[in-house]
Amino acid sequence: MLFCITADYTPQAVIAMRDDPNTDRSQVVRQVLEAAGGKLIAMFGRVENGPGVMVIFEVDDPKMVPAITNVFASSGTAQNFHMQRLVTQEEIVEIRLNAAKLASVYRSPGE
Repeated sequence: MLFCITADYTPQAVIAMRDDPNTDRSQVVRQVLEAAGGKLIAMFGRVENGPGVMVIFEVDDPKMVPAITNVFASSGTAQNFHMQRLVTQEEIVEIRLNAAKLASVYRSPGE
């Protein structure tokens, strides 16, 4: 399953990365994800709301995602976390097929 976590860096993290501009946080993120049985797909910087990060990753066990987010949030280097499940095109087709099946039994209020 694919997931995306976005967050804003804290002022302390921005200062630390400014003082060492060659800092590569993707290595640490990759290690945490691999320890959770996951895989880093991509990592991007964000400028919305100030300096931030977007991490796209794959993990088989969705119960690991809150644990991953907890580790990053408790580090004090980022804040305002948002996590979302990403859906592949193949999964979208399956969702649409399932929705079509369910729509046949749905009744609006008053019907």
